Amino acid sequence: MRKIAIYGKGGIGKSTITSHIAASLAYRGKKVMQIGCDPKTDSTMNLLRGNPPTPILKYLDEHRDYQKLDEIAHIGFKGVVCFEVGGPTPGLGCAGRGIITAFELLDELGAYSKYSPDVVLYDVLGDVVCGGFAVPMREGYAKEVIIITSGEKLSLFAARNIVTAIKNFADMNYAKLTGLILNKRNIKNELKIVEDFANEIGTQIIGIIPRDNHINIAESQGKTTIELNPNLEISQIFIELSKIILED
Repeated sequence: MRKIAIYGKGGIGKSTITSHIAASLAYRGKKVMQIGCDPKTDSTMNLLRGNPPTPILKYLDEHRDYQKLDEIAHIGFKGVVCFEVGGPTPGLGCAGRGIITAFELLDELGAYSKYSPDVVLYDVLGDVVCGGFAVPMREGYAKEVIIITSGEKLSLFAARNIVTAIKNFADMNYAKLTGLILNKRNIKNELKIVEDFANEIGTQIIGIIPRDNHINIAESQGKTTIELNPNLEISQIFIELSKIILED
């Protein structure tokens, strides 16, 4: 079972890319689980026709006697198993602590053994790499980290913070950095900027996602482009990226 945590600055397109990777892996016949770790609970919407599952934290608030995984799991495109952690009531509680609570529940209910995924994708907010948000890379849940970035300064700043966190856990045999995905914003010299950054931190660019309006068209229907039309050029880019991830 491959367990991959996907990090990136808020607004960088992380959830869109993660769900496209999940859809591409499933399209290739793999059993996939995606766990959205952002309080916005929008990670899996494009796998579920725009209808995300009940957030785990909301479910725990409403049901003290929890027993059934199928009350918090939804099955999406090509059988992708979708979970959303959710977040606390705005202004109350800690979203990072919520991630820990949700992961503990999934372990308790045997989510991984029940669904037996080939690949688990954790979609994690990357602006704050501390506390619960670092759990996927430091508690043995994920063994690999992929960072999504553009060539923009703030995006690279967030990516550098994530790399620093990974290095801080290096001696503990926690998650290792697999590489970067460049989600292009079409700024000047963007590819070279990100290539230089990758060389600086000792990693590689494993995928380049161009701007493509088909992504917006698909999202308006609650789909990924793979579900919309797997033969689109952008769909083929994601399908090839999923192959690279599997081969890595």
